[in-house]
Amino acid sequence: MIEARGLTKFYGERAAVSNLSFTVRPGVVTGFLGPNGAGKSTTMRLILGLDAPTAGGVRVNGRHYADHPAPLTQVGALLEARAVHPGRSARNHLLSLAATHAIGDRRVDQVLALTGLKDVATKRVGSFSLGMGQRLGIAAALLGDPGTLILDEPINGLDPEGVRWVRRLLRALAAEGRTVFLSSHVMSELALTVEHVIVVGHGQLIADADVAELTAGRSSLEEAFMELTADAVEYQAVNPERNPR
Repeated sequence: MIEARGLTKFYGERAAVSNLSFTVRPGVVTGFLGPNGAGKSTTMRLILGLDAPTAGGVRVNGRHYADHPAPLTQVGALLEARAVHPGRSARNHLLSLAATHAIGDRRVDQVLALTGLKDVATKRVGSFSLGMGQRLGIAAALLGDPGTLILDEPINGLDPEGVRWVRRLLRALAAEGRTVFLSSHVMSELALTVEHVIVVGHGQLIADADVAELTAGRSSLEEAFMELTADAVEYQAVNPERNPR
């Protein structure tokens, strides 16, 4: 479970996150939505202890992330798939992570197979496509068999087969009782994957509801999202249907 209470983060005089409170429950795939600049990435960094909050706090499975003695076994995260040494092979990258938590080689081979990287395990990561890099990031997140997963744009760069695979994987993990928290801008895919959504804008909570509740009376999750965040978009472009010729 992820519990944020009064989470606030200032950068100078700008509030990236402001008094944000929410709970991400186990057994449910929860989507984290918001326009660009809404504070999603900052919130995820705060959850993982990569930034310190100005006020408030967030706990994962009852503790601050940094207080877990073996965090990889508690929380698996994908924030930046390209943050890997390009000269390492996929297997060596995972082995180096595994060594920090006394995770055996067998588990490394399991996640390589699970993510479809078994046949390219000895190739250098620098030669990987964007989609392959995403798969490696997901493999790293799964390495410690954690009860909580935090994924930022996990389908970025994946082909349709890969997108479907991620969807099924996340649903299966939630069905096992794990907490699954993901951010994405692809509304059509989120509508097929998540059961609950947390929507933020300008660093503040806009909605915290089941997808069925949010879309009641609306044609789609995308329509609901657009209505909710109409006043929170960073840049307002001209509607192309109204663009004069």
